[in-house]
Amino acid sequence: MLNNGIQIIGTQRSGSNLLRVILDQSAEIASPHPPHILVTFMPLLDSYGTLDALAYRRLVKDVVAYVHVNPVPWDGVVLDEEQLFDQSETYHLFTLNRLIYEQAAIAKNARYWCCKSMSNVHYATEMEAFGLRPKYIFLYRDGRDVACSFKKAIVGEKHIYHLAQQWKKDQEACIRLREILPADRFFSLNYESLITTPEAEIRKLCLFLDIEYQSDMLQFHDSKTSKQTAAAGEMWSNLEKPIISNNTGKFLKEFKGDDLNIFELVAGAVLTALHYERFAPQADPGLIAEDRLNEYDRENGILKQEALAMARASDLENRAPQLEILKEIKSRKVS
Repeated sequence: MLNNGIQIIGTQRSGSNLLRVILDQSAEIASPHPPHILVTFMPLLDSYGTLDALAYRRLVKDVVAYVHVNPVPWDGVVLDEEQLFDQSETYHLFTLNRLIYEQAAIAKNARYWCCKSMSNVHYATEMEAFGLRPKYIFLYRDGRDVACSFKKAIVGEKHIYHLAQQWKKDQEACIRLREILPADRFFSLNYESLITTPEAEIRKLCLFLDIEYQSDMLQFHDSKTSKQTAAAGEMWSNLEKPIISNNTGKFLKEFKGDDLNIFELVAGAVLTALHYERFAPQADPGLIAEDRLNEYDRENGILKQEALAMARASDLENRAPQLEILKEIKSRKVS
């Protein structure tokens, strides 16, 4: 099933879980909730030393354990460590990630597997050089609304400066990738269009993927995967509801103080490139001067702690098993 992958890219809080569960309604696509294998384990590879057979076996064991305790389970998917090891033509995390997602497609007898780890865009050049050729879906949303959503989420940055920097970095990586890939492997999807004209947008996406459009794809909110995801975290609760067509422009009411000015100073050019209207073109550049950044870093850390303190106990409990696995890995010494 090599290269029968779909990779959603962009920034989280842009409707990617909505798109994931819509696609998962198709019999031709297996789109499980992502454990974020690459972005989690790439920074940990030094813990394994040289990936010889012994070290790779340990990596397989750890990644399988991590997927098994994903906050949203991969129902019906059996990950056999020995089988994954034997099927690995190379000892590489890219290979392991692909094989694990292929198991999801095999379990569903689907043509495609779909990975919603949007930050994988930052590994796209490496994946391409490695020989992986997924179809990419660049899902993008007004970054100011993305920032509003992150401010209320258990994950991610919290200060507007850091949120703007992350969104800018992610969109620029996607735009660069779009420039070097053929049109038959890259699809741009605007979140605002998705929620206002969902059938038209999903029909176009199905045409790009060469799969049949099915009307029940937009009845995702009745599906098991939507209900499981909504139950696993407060920030995914909307998946139990039909598409909220007016979920735009929230920043106009929710931004406070200098939020709008700071965001547009950092990411205004990208907003323009993606055809979003700017509201603060004359903002004071001093707001993002070097002498302000330490203050923003400190505030960001405080806001992250506050977000964790305010999180539902069940949300924290759902994430705890994966955090324990990562803690154990980080405690190891490379032999």
